[in-house]
Amino acid sequence: MKRWKRILTAVLTGTMTAALAAAAPVWASVDLEAVYGISTNDIQGWPKGPEISSDTGIIMEAETGVVLYDKGADELRYPASITKLMTLLVAVENVGLDETVTFTETGVRDVTPDSGNIGMQLGETMSMRDCVYAMIIYSANEVAAQIAEYVGGTEQDFIDMMNERAAEIGCTNTHFANASGLPDPNQYTTARDMALIFREGLKNSTFREIVGTPTYIIKPTNMNSSERKMHTHHPLFAEEAPLYYEGCIGGKTGMTNDAGHTLVTGVERDGVTYIAVVMRASELSPACLDSRAMFDYAYQNFRKEEFEGSKVILPNGTNADALTSKVENIKGKDMECFYLSDHLVGMGSLVLPSPTPEVQDEVEEIGDAQDEPLYRDAEEEKDSADNGQEKKSLSDTAKLLFAVMGVMAAVLVVLLIALSVKKRKQRKYKQKRGQRHGKN
Repeated sequence: MKRWKRILTAVLTGTMTAALAAAAPVWASVDLEAVYGISTNDIQGWPKGPEISSDTGIIMEAETGVVLYDKGADELRYPASITKLMTLLVAVENVGLDETVTFTETGVRDVTPDSGNIGMQLGETMSMRDCVYAMIIYSANEVAAQIAEYVGGTEQDFIDMMNERAAEIGCTNTHFANASGLPDPNQYTTARDMALIFREGLKNSTFREIVGTPTYIIKPTNMNSSERKMHTHHPLFAEEAPLYYEGCIGGKTGMTNDAGHTLVTGVERDGVTYIAVVMRASELSPACLDSRAMFDYAYQNFRKEEFEGSKVILPNGTNADALTSKVENIKGKDMECFYLSDHLVGMGSLVLPSPTPEVQDEVEEIGDAQDEPLYRDAEEEKDSADNGQEKKSLSDTAKLLFAVMGVMAAVLVVLLIALSVKKRKQRKYKQKRGQRHGKN
């Protein structure tokens, strides 16, 4: 009996273990040893892109989403502090900047010497506006955690919001485990997904204003009597920096040991906005040089133009007549997608043809009207007059009948009332007569 109990226990334990393993999330693995080529160099008729030292990189046109340069753009890497771009987007979409945030244990736990912070204290208050600027410009980790708790109710709920929003944007290789970008093996993304996140953010005027602000001052708070002045760490965005890139509209830097240096940057020139993302550069300077090389490549070799009511990105010297198109379902909506050598260069809403009017029927109706004689003879006029008179006579008869019926109905009502009154009087008379007989 004991032997069977042990076997049964072992079976149940094994079953439960297998069930728990099946229910547990399976995280993707990040291969930091892999080396990738520039896949866009394989496109026929496409300008050759520059070699970059970063593990992966991408440049995307913001309006169309067209990718001009792709080096391992869909390969997993750790994001580090460029995570805060996703945190910013979720925050500005869900709360007002004038709301007051009180720092709790959630926020102050990340105030450590090895974590970027602005020294917030337990119980200290700041506006949400101050918080988001501190998070983006100074890359304050404790502020990112406090924003998450404030907006989501709990950190985990906010992280769930980040992942849900990323999926809505179209990110297919991204998972967030915290709001700051601090090291976590279950927090990963790709260059393409980060470009999509930044692209979505630029559609939001508040997001765009915040990432586009190089300097910000936080006034004294209830627990800090000094101002906190912050200036951007992004070398392509700081006008005084040697690597400043003309037209830069902002972005975000990031760095951890495993992530290396990550960089997201937006540049706008002559009505065209490009987004560059590089991941796992050895230092910030090479990350900036890689980004500059990709921006130069984009602005020097491509142009944006109208084509069949949509915007397309074409290599210089390429005629739009070389494009092919096909209808594809994008996020549940049929879109007309334009390709150059099987590479997507633009898309637009599918325009359905208007139904062709039935011209023949209209012509026949007009013809019938034209065949009608302008003048009719006297006999036709007389017949028409007689018909009209007959219709008028019938109408008058009907009115008379309705009037007679109305009078008859009224008389009937009066008779019924009179009969009812007579019956009541008879009943009363009989009652009185009976009473008199009873007395006698």
